[in-house]
Amino acid sequence: MKKVSKKKLALDIITVVVIACITGAAAYINDYYHSRGVEDAISSSDTVKVTEIKEGYFFDGEGAEDALIFYPGGKVEYSAYAPLLHELAGQGIDCFLIKMPANLAVLGKDKAEHIIENYDYTHWYMAGHSLGGAMAAAYTEGHQEEISGLVLLGAYATEDISGADFPALIIYGSEDRIMNRENFEKYRSNLPKNTTIVELEGGNHSNFGNYGQQEGDGEASISPKEQQKLVVENIINTF
Repeated sequence: MKKVSKKKLALDIITVVVIACITGAAAYINDYYHSRGVEDAISSSDTVKVTEIKEGYFFDGEGAEDALIFYPGGKVEYSAYAPLLHELAGQGIDCFLIKMPANLAVLGKDKAEHIIENYDYTHWYMAGHSLGGAMAAAYTEGHQEEISGLVLLGAYATEDISGADFPALIIYGSEDRIMNRENFEKYRSNLPKNTTIVELEGGNHSNFGNYGQQEGDGEASISPKEQQKLVVENIINTF
C-alpha cells in the first residue's frame, strides 16, 4: 500500500474543510425569504415614480422635502418592502429601499451615506425592519446631525441614541413572535426622549413586508396590506 505523506494528508483535509465552508456559505446566502406579489409596487403609478438604482429602489412621490431610507429585515429579499414604501411615497415622503449584501443589513450598515450625499432633501429619516431596524439605528447613532427621525419596525436600538433631539417611532405587532421582547425592554433606554411606541393589534413580524409567514412568527389577524397601511399612517402622523 502506498504511504500517504503527512503534508499531502494535511492539504487534503484543508481542501475538504474549505469546500465545506464554501458550500455552507453558499447555502446560507441562498436561504432567504423571497418577496411575493410586489410587481405593482416596483412599477410607477400616477403618483409615484419608481426607479431601480444602484442601491435598490427609489420611490419618488409628490413630496420634495422629506425622504426615508429603509433597511430590510435579515434574510428577506429587499423588494418585499416595496408595497409599504410605495404607499408611503404616495403620502409625501420619498423612499429609498436599500438592497443589502447577502440580504443582511449588518453587511451594509453605512449604505445610507451614499444616498444622503447624492440626493437633496431637507429632512432625512432612517428606518428598518428587524435586523434592518437595528442597523438603521446603528447608522443613526453616528450621524445624528444628518437625521431628522428614526422608524423601527419589529426592532430596537442596540446603540445609545438617547441624547438625540429627533423623534423616533417604534412599531411592532401584538402577535410578533420573532422580536425578542426581553431585549426590546432592555434597550428601551437607548431611545430618544421623544419616542412613540405603537403596538399594532393583530399584527405580527412578517406582515411589515410581503414575503409570507416567517418561521416561528405568530399568526396575524390582519393582512400585510392592513398592517402596512397602519404603519404609513403612524409615520405620517409622527413626522
